[in-house]
Amino acid sequence: MEFLPPADAPKGAAGRNFLYTRVRLAWYYRPSDVSDRPVADSRLLLAAIYSEVCDINQLRAKCHVVHRDKISDLSGWKKRPDRFYFNRLFDPYIKREFEVIPARDVRNLPDNIREVLISRYEYVVAEKEVIPDLTDQIRLCDSCSEWCPSPETVQCDRCKRFFHMHCVQPPLLAKPTRGYGWTCAPCSKKHEEEVDSHEVRPVVSAAPKVLKSNAPPARGRGRPRKDKSLADKQESFPVKHFKMWPFRYFGQYTVAEDTLDEEDLIFPRTATRQGPKYQANVPLAPDPYNYPPDIEERGGDSTVEVLGVINSLTDAEVEACKKGLSNDPEVKSSVDWLTELIRRYSDAALAARPFTSVNMKYLSRLEKWKKNETPVFDKPFSHEEIVAFEDAIALHGPELRAVRDEVPNRSMPEIVRFYGHWKSGKLGEENRRLRRHGPPPKPINKQYESAAEREEGIHVGLSDDEGSIVAQPSKSPSCGACRTRETTTWWKAPKGLPTNVLCDQCGSNWRRYADLNVRPLRAEDALPSSKSKAIEKREGTPLTGPSTKRARSTPPPAAPSAVTLLKCLACSKTGPLGKVLKCKKCHLRVHAGAVGATVDPAQLDNWTCELCENEETLEASINHDCLLCPRAGPEERRMKPWPPSDTLLRACKPTEGQGWTHVICAVFTPELTFTDAARLRLVEGMSTITRHRWTTKCCLCGEIEGAVIKCNDCPKEFHISCAWKQGHKFGFEIQPVKSSRRDTTIITTFKGETGSMHAIISCKDHDRTKRDIYDICESNEGGETALQVYCQAYKQAPVSTAHGLLRKARRLDNILNIRSEGSTTSSTPDLIISTDPECCECKSHFSPAFYRADNGELYIESSTPSSSSMSPASDGKDYLYCHRCHFGRLEERANGSKAMGMMVS
Repeated sequence: MEFLPPADAPKGAAGRNFLYTRVRLAWYYRPSDVSDRPVADSRLLLAAIYSEVCDINQLRAKCHVVHRDKISDLSGWKKRPDRFYFNRLFDPYIKREFEVIPARDVRNLPDNIREVLISRYEYVVAEKEVIPDLTDQIRLCDSCSEWCPSPETVQCDRCKRFFHMHCVQPPLLAKPTRGYGWTCAPCSKKHEEEVDSHEVRPVVSAAPKVLKSNAPPARGRGRPRKDKSLADKQESFPVKHFKMWPFRYFGQYTVAEDTLDEEDLIFPRTATRQGPKYQANVPLAPDPYNYPPDIEERGGDSTVEVLGVINSLTDAEVEACKKGLSNDPEVKSSVDWLTELIRRYSDAALAARPFTSVNMKYLSRLEKWKKNETPVFDKPFSHEEIVAFEDAIALHGPELRAVRDEVPNRSMPEIVRFYGHWKSGKLGEENRRLRRHGPPPKPINKQYESAAEREEGIHVGLSDDEGSIVAQPSKSPSCGACRTRETTTWWKAPKGLPTNVLCDQCGSNWRRYADLNVRPLRAEDALPSSKSKAIEKREGTPLTGPSTKRARSTPPPAAPSAVTLLKCLACSKTGPLGKVLKCKKCHLRVHAGAVGATVDPAQLDNWTCELCENEETLEASINHDCLLCPRAGPEERRMKPWPPSDTLLRACKPTEGQGWTHVICAVFTPELTFTDAARLRLVEGMSTITRHRWTTKCCLCGEIEGAVIKCNDCPKEFHISCAWKQGHKFGFEIQPVKSSRRDTTIITTFKGETGSMHAIISCKDHDRTKRDIYDICESNEGGETALQVYCQAYKQAPVSTAHGLLRKARRLDNILNIRSEGSTTSSTPDLIISTDPECCECKSHFSPAFYRADNGELYIESSTPSSSSMSPASDGKDYLYCHRCHFGRLEERANGSKAMGMMVS
């Protein structure tokens, strides 16, 4: 578009003597750069009203880009090198394509506007649906004989005449809805007369018969003649430019009269985002608005956090106060320390206390809505954390959420604050370097010695061997496209080809036209296909949508991966080492939050799972079979390691009896708890699992051995390990809690959702699209997984009330129906009347009706106990069955099956 002198060159005539160092380039896109649709024509481009100022040394060669209508012999044009054409325009800001037509084809305009448009621009850019209106003959209003703009015009469906919407009687407020038509008053009256006279069928005249002719086709319709002089004329065809652009937008959202203004914007436009479709209609607040008495009005002294009220101290007084509180220069220049100092000074000023009462020895404060005190300074980052942080910044940039995943031991606020300190530290180092050595010297801009030298021009452009040519290929190089082994020059190949070099011909075609004729590989060569190049995008494309871009010459080398990514066996998602752990011996890969592991960052490479660790310590049983699952056969036991490390079933936890159980079995079995729920250590409550779970056949493996659990959405019962092998859904669901049950129900919050959290196992055939089920490894803002949140809230054993042996004894007492010592102090035990019925088998509180376990009678809840509500059980409780369990037992008896007793807890 234009050559430019250096950016710091003087303006005006004085800057003309400087050598050109910059150039403004108009941007053209390949169709594959902006969309994924395949385009077979490598010479087809998309124009754009977009330009960039580049270094002049980035120029490589000259090419010719013309409009399709200027080319009479398209096939001959494409056979010539460096020839391209376009017929559409792409706007990189609104991500839309437009049609491009010659400006002389626009006829539906007043003469003065059309003359200005043709004199300035060669082409007009518009939407496809607007092109027929622009290229039609000029449309005049039948009433006022003035030009009819398309947005203000209606056309009669019968006489095909045009009218202004304000010229008809009555005036039209809007155009007819799509699918409906409009007729003028004379045509409407004529149509009514035809209906009254029953002559509504129009008379169709016979179309004249077209005679065929054997005459040769007219010039331009048949095979175009190959005329080299005509092709040269097309290349030098004069194209009108106005302010360096050959086209402007003249479409649906353009006011024709604005074209006369030279300062009118030429870029494509879209509809304004105004109206009820984009803005909410919010009713006005009642005046005056009376706040409820129990709600504090926002903006008052009680709801505003005072950050500082010290605004009358001079700089000398501030330095004196800082000197009296600390002598450390680094502390006195710390932003955190100064912020806390201003806050304490502000508190002293508001309380009318002297500034001498302010003390900075205790660097922590108690904030509102927080239980614990907040330290002024964060815990210093270790050397390993700083290295991981800087590697993450180099990999992700300022995307701090991704950086936080690379430093898992730090919270998000700590990462944000450390990023601010780290960035200011880098700026401080740069400022100190500038003060020590001074600013770098500016490059000396060369000037022409004379006007004659300026007219001769300069030679620019880097040589082709700046990085795209492979100087020393491998011993037996082969072209990644045509598979040739002999060529004068080897070029670097794009990604996705069998080799990393291209021959001279293929390399030139790729650099110029992004076109490669890849020779298909033999069946035994298992190498990636070259079709992946169609997905890549060009380097430097000013779009935010596509993530991968295709390089114009040589694709940039892939950045070295600073963090090892591992695939978790629980969620099949990848994560960095530290967030996903890998056992040093058996190579088990799992998220740390899914197995309750806490590992020192320095020992991540030496982490071992608990089964591998037990092989050395022998703290628990050497038989690693899960107590809740069927025992493995002798052939399976011969596998090393056992359980296999390619599944989550390798993750096991010891029980209180030195046995083992799978982590998922312990978490999803409701009777089991953990001594330490944070680390998922020592599974308790194995003896409290009901007999029904132990004696029911698994619907998946057909075995009766082991404890089963029921599907959340159907009556099927199966082992947890069998459900995991079959691919059933494991997760956690948060259900709302009634206000009447909030005092007796444990409520937790996960990812902004509050309620009662439940462990869910659902068959893979069920539809769960309408339910929000969190995966096992899904984490919240604090980095805790759903499994961790659930276990800490619902699976923690009451370790504060009794030690482990006493808790185990109490569980055995409940199984054997032995009263505790507190219950034997009274000779007549009080009846425990449950105001909230509960099924003694499935523990459900919700049922159409409850039935007594002893006689099967319907249970009717009453406010006062009666003799009929007494249960024969010795502890005075009502043992009830819900509707489903009651009739399930009746069906088992009818089939002759033995009824299974229920252990009384």
